[in-house]
Amino acid sequence: MRYALGIEYNGTGFSGWQFQHAERTAQETLEQALSKVAAHPVKTICAGRTDAGVHASGQVVHFDSDAPRSLRAWVLGANSNLPRDLSVLWAEAVPEDFHARFSAEARSYRYVILNRWVRPAIQSGQVTWHHHPLDAVRMHTAGQYLLGEHDFSAFRAQACQAHSPIRRMERIAVTRHGDYVVLEVTANAFLHHMVRNIAGTLMRIGSGEYPEAWIAEVLAGRDCKQAGVTAPPDGLCLMAVRYPGHYRLPAAPPPAVFF
Repeated sequence: MRYALGIEYNGTGFSGWQFQHAERTAQETLEQALSKVAAHPVKTICAGRTDAGVHASGQVVHFDSDAPRSLRAWVLGANSNLPRDLSVLWAEAVPEDFHARFSAEARSYRYVILNRWVRPAIQSGQVTWHHHPLDAVRMHTAGQYLLGEHDFSAFRAQACQAHSPIRRMERIAVTRHGDYVVLEVTANAFLHHMVRNIAGTLMRIGSGEYPEAWIAEVLAGRDCKQAGVTAPPDGLCLMAVRYPGHYRLPAAPPPAVFF
């Protein structure tokens, strides 16, 4: 049987999603818990690998097992063996052709910036702190230049291993909620550091360093050295993964409160 799981995790204490020797990762932590429930080794594949410090509220994984367990047993059994910073939200049986990564139609991320002159304490690691004033309207206007299908080489990490830099941006929005500036993006897929590089570029525009149209020049230049600095992982969260309706997977949970 193939199963899909919805999971959430606080990325602060993880060195990213993907397994790394001698590092604490979300993948290894989840697989250890599932293996105890299944009574055999379990390997998972996720919808989108997150970097160290990046959070997820709507991550999706799949795994195979012939263990006779109910969906409720997978959820409760895994959670009883997981630490407090990672939780399984739901489990569903899926067809063998389902693939958490390749079956996905789109991913949605949210990047939260605490924009005030003093640093956070309670939300340390949950938001990115930027003490210079940001103009969210300018940032939103600039972001619209990225809509559609483009070569996003200007916003990929130099270590990115994706075969193609072409991605289709469905939605990008920047809004202000009191002291919080929130960037929300949805695309068919993302390159390594793509959201964080977009956030860093928009922050330079929001601070008044560059006009809104500068981001279009950066995009057209396809040179990551011309973009803004890579924004910190704090505040970045994988919110949802969209799949074709025939898989009948649960909808992503409502966004967590951040202000």
